[in-house]
Amino acid sequence: MSATQETNTIREAVGFFATVDTFESAIDDLMSSGFDRAELSLLATEQSVEEKLGHKYQKVTELEDEAAIPRRSYVSTESVGDAEGGLIGGLLYVGAVAAAGAVAASGGTLAAVIGGAALAGGAGGLVGSILAKFVGDQHARDLQEQLDHGGLLLWVRTRDAAHEKRAVDILKKHSGRDVHVHALPC
Repeated sequence: MSATQETNTIREAVGFFATVDTFESAIDDLMSSGFDRAELSLLATEQSVEEKLGHKYQKVTELEDEAAIPRRSYVSTESVGDAEGGLIGGLLYVGAVAAAGAVAASGGTLAAVIGGAALAGGAGGLVGSILAKFVGDQHARDLQEQLDHGGLLLWVRTRDAAHEKRAVDILKKHSGRDVHVHALPC
C-alpha cells in the first residue's frame, strides 16, 4: 500500500454484540485500556440510516463495512443519568427561584415566598422528571432498534497495528461477533 493510500484511509475494528451488557462491557474495557470515547462510534438511529440508504435495512451486519452509514457517538448510561438529573434539578431550581423572586418582588410575606418556591420548584421538578424519562426511554429505544436488527454495532478507530490488535482482542473477549478490521476512505 502506498503512503498516499494509507493517508486517505481510516482503519477501524468493528464488531456487533447480542446484548447491551456485553456491548457496554466491551466499551468499558476499551476505555480503561487507553481508547478514547471519540474513537468509538455506533450506528445512528434506524430513521437516520433509512434516510441515508433510501430503504430499510434488515440486519446490522449489512452495514458494518459501509463507509457512508450514519453513526453517532457513544453515550454511556451514566451520561444519560447525568442528563436526566440535570433536567430535573435545573427545572426545579429555576422554578423555585423564579417563583420566590416574583413573590418577594410583589411584597409577599416570607411564608408566601417559601410556599411559592416550593410549589413552582415542585412543578419544575415534575416537568424535569417527564423530560428525563423521555431522554432515558429514547436512549433505550435506540439500542433496542439495533438489537431487533441483529445486534449493537460498534466501531473502534485505530491508530496502528498494536492498537488494532488490542481493539480486536477486547471486542472478542466481550463476545463481539464478526470482529474484524477494515479500512475506510477518509
